[in-house]
Amino acid sequence: MIKHGRGIGVSFYGTGYGNGFPDVSKAKVILHEGGKVGIYVGATEVGQGAKTALLQIGAETLGLSSEEVLFISEDTSLMPDSGTAAASRQTYNTGNAIRKACENFKDSLIEVAKEELNLNSIHGLKVKDGRIYLEFFPEKQISFKELVDKFGDGNIEAEGEFIAQTVEMDPETGQGAPYWPYTFNACGVELKVDTDTGKVEIKEAVFAQDVGKAINPHLVEGQMDGGFAMALGYALFEDLKLEKGHIKNNKFSRYLIPTAMDMIDVENIIVEDPESTAPYGAKGIGEPVMIPVAPAILNAIYDATGVRIKELPVTPEKLREALDKVNRGGNYD
Repeated sequence: MIKHGRGIGVSFYGTGYGNGFPDVSKAKVILHEGGKVGIYVGATEVGQGAKTALLQIGAETLGLSSEEVLFISEDTSLMPDSGTAAASRQTYNTGNAIRKACENFKDSLIEVAKEELNLNSIHGLKVKDGRIYLEFFPEKQISFKELVDKFGDGNIEAEGEFIAQTVEMDPETGQGAPYWPYTFNACGVELKVDTDTGKVEIKEAVFAQDVGKAINPHLVEGQMDGGFAMALGYALFEDLKLEKGHIKNNKFSRYLIPTAMDMIDVENIIVEDPESTAPYGAKGIGEPVMIPVAPAILNAIYDATGVRIKELPVTPEKLREALDKVNRGGNYD
């Protein structure tokens, strides 16, 4: 028999290391030959799109196109530490460090330009489109290229540092403010269950994710799709089958992961509520996008069958066992 069910899962998630642990990101900005600007940051790219989003933050702050910026990362001999690609922290933490470094770099450029343009003050000087100019008299200007031609490659630079605000929880009461900022999401799924085989098939899904501000909406949707796929595997497929400490499903012929054939087109809803302490309002969503999916699936299975599953993954064998037990008049717990 085919039964249909719907379920919802919601979550909130604190980004960053949290609980008072030092959470520091650093960045450096350098003027290079030809007027190119190099952003040096130890932000590891692991497929989450960090290099793209962080480059966009830097380019926006500098008033340049992305093509005019050199983004150099993952070489500890060249750049300061930006912390790990973990805890959904890079967009918020390292994005803030990059923005601060770029703002400090603009201040350095303005100070140099003031002398080169024979001005008596820095007031009214602006940095945009690869030049420093007097806002009320734009003809008074000097380009990045002219500055680097005079001062040399790599001799005009600035650094930036950002430390996330986090408070250690009271060990006695468990109270505190361990994380900031938090992100919020909700997932709803509709599925069908074949009660004869125990097979679960997702039919539709909608996923709403708070991002603060989407620096790159395509990357955000990619994160949401990826999180849904990973949580789908967690909920329905991926079983290590531990027996006395030994992993029985130790190869991909036994340890099943969802493929493109198992995924559906998720209706993604990007919720934008800019975070005042974040770079252009953006928050990290790397890990949160997994959290509400499995609860939504489990709730939908319960809605369809009346059976509450409490052990993952919900393989057909496990679901059939649970259904059989209930049909025999027992309780599945």
